[in-house]
Amino acid sequence: MQVKIKDVAKLAGVSVTTVSRVLNGEKYVKDDLKEKVNRAIEELGYAPSQIARSLVRKKTNLIGVIVPDLTSSFYSTILSSIEEVASANDFNLLVCNISEDIDKELKYLTVFQEMRVEGIIIMHEKINEQIRTLIHKIKIPVIFSSVKPMDQKFISVIVDDYQAAYDATQYLIELGHESIGFIGGDMRDITSGQNRYSGYRNAMSESGKKLVYEHIRFGDYKVRSGYDQMHEILSTKNPPTAVFAVSDDMAVGAMNCIRDHHLQVPGDISVMGFDGSQLTELVRPTLTSMEQPIHQMGKVTMDVLLKQIAGDMIPDEDIVLEHRLVARESCQNRKQDF
Repeated sequence: MQVKIKDVAKLAGVSVTTVSRVLNGEKYVKDDLKEKVNRAIEELGYAPSQIARSLVRKKTNLIGVIVPDLTSSFYSTILSSIEEVASANDFNLLVCNISEDIDKELKYLTVFQEMRVEGIIIMHEKINEQIRTLIHKIKIPVIFSSVKPMDQKFISVIVDDYQAAYDATQYLIELGHESIGFIGGDMRDITSGQNRYSGYRNAMSESGKKLVYEHIRFGDYKVRSGYDQMHEILSTKNPPTAVFAVSDDMAVGAMNCIRDHHLQVPGDISVMGFDGSQLTELVRPTLTSMEQPIHQMGKVTMDVLLKQIAGDMIPDEDIVLEHRLVARESCQNRKQDF
């Protein structure tokens, strides 16, 4: 049978209130009584109910996290950074992988509310009216990480996706590439979909490069999607000499497809990624990528949320972190060939 707090009190010869005070770390308990209680706990193997203690203290130390796709190298990396900061501050995470399912998100947000989480982190921006109404209604601090929703009420921790994509495309142009393909994300996403496509498109236009719409494809940020979209690009009459994919996962898929077509990266086609995930160093050739400061993004997200929970002053606008291009082996300088 499950050991209860009254069993501990009986064995220790003290009141249930005294046991409760010892469990909660209260100072005003005599040392000899603490020793009796702790000895009884150890002997009985008593484990206090965290839910019950949370109800008494009105503090759960839980953070709810909505992740669109845990299989993504980007999200798994940022999540590990969030967990590290949460753990150092005695908070635990409830991580929910919605697999891009909006109905799942609504369900999990309701669960968060019922579990009395103290803060919520959301890592995607496709929120419907029901979700928008719920997160406005609940009295729980909410922060968005790596994305910026249309709703301006909430703070986001992001990079300038437009400028980052512009800079990535400009780098390929400076390497001497005249024809640059593009594998974009979901155009319903403002952050990683629309902004990154706009950055690519404007960099091409301002440099006088022609947009070849046969070389522009859109996927879902995953490896398989990058492979499939690259296959479509390679099926065109004159494939580009470089391709910019807006996630490292899709860039790796594109590289695999290029090799399966008996072409070389970067000899035949250069490939640029986006995120700066751990994949960049694991693939061969290593992947040039426009790097988001993923670990810093996770840390800043959690730090700001903890301040919200504590009622401290927080920024009244989005926190925009610096992106940087990390050149590796997957992009070739075409100018050296002439």
